[in-house]
Amino acid sequence: MSDRTGPFPLKLGGAFSSPYSLKMRAVLRYRRIPFRWVLRNSPWDDLPPVAVPIIPVLAFPDADGRYTEAMVDSSPQIARLEERFSGRSLVPADAALAFVDFLIEDFADEWVTKMMYHYRWAYAPDADKAGDLLPLDHDLHLTDERAAKAKAFIVDRQVSRRALVGSTDENRPVIEGSYERLLDLLQGHLASHPFVLGDRPGRGDMALYGQLKPMLWWDPTPVAIAVQRAPRAVNWIERVDDLSWWDVDGDEGWSTFDDLPGTTRLLLDEIGRTYAPFMLANAAALAAGADEVVCEIDGHAYRQAPFGYQGKCLQWLRSAYGELSPADRERVDGLLDGTGCETLW
Repeated sequence: MSDRTGPFPLKLGGAFSSPYSLKMRAVLRYRRIPFRWVLRNSPWDDLPPVAVPIIPVLAFPDADGRYTEAMVDSSPQIARLEERFSGRSLVPADAALAFVDFLIEDFADEWVTKMMYHYRWAYAPDADKAGDLLPLDHDLHLTDERAAKAKAFIVDRQVSRRALVGSTDENRPVIEGSYERLLDLLQGHLASHPFVLGDRPGRGDMALYGQLKPMLWWDPTPVAIAVQRAPRAVNWIERVDDLSWWDVDGDEGWSTFDDLPGTTRLLLDEIGRTYAPFMLANAAALAAGADEVVCEIDGHAYRQAPFGYQGKCLQWLRSAYGELSPADRERVDGLLDGTGCETLW
């Protein structure tokens, strides 16, 4: 492995409004890996094609500076960077702790994202602001007429898709209750610890940052809630945006597995309370070929369409659990017992 990209930087194609793009930009900044930020579908977008047209896109140069290799999906992107670059790792050397961090990352990517989507499109002021600003990600010089058409298209499309990701009036207590509890957890945790697993960031911190950034800094309704309930978290996301200044020493800085903060354990309780029952019900719906996920979360009925990608996420999580040594698996089981997370395997 190397800390260098040679004379050519990586390229990261994304958008300012994309939580996963911001997540990966924060990863590259923290790890001090040279890269060029490229606004996807803008006049400057010179990235190679990818199999699935989603963001972020991470492109790698060859020895001649040609960007012929590119990949999508933030979790595999982080894993690829860990393989290719040494220093300032996001993955603890302790395999059991690294697995817990992977679980927290997936919770953020696959459950906290529901909160982000819900608040942006369920409330008129938030949708109106998003409609005004999102088209400019691709073209700052849109005419007023084209911007108005783009706004109407984006808002209509995204609002119509709310139910697909679970943002319904019936699910509102589940999603908004989870958001408020997460804020309260972070407000308490950040009173004593700079990151979820101690004194250096992991994958989970980056994933939480990506999804929380719109809700704590951009969208009016969740921002107002966050400023009131968790001002420390509001400040925290601005710090995580660029952690190139944060000093680390080798593999030091994370809490030990047996000395995790009590507030981190409370976060695992929230994961077991919400994400775990949804992921299990989603997997069951996919296996049965059902057209609806139905489960109980926090005493409320929760329904949405099944989501194939989240089924894959559960498979990857179970695979990572299965790859742990018997001793590490026993440690993980002991930590997660009673949280609800233990039902996932």
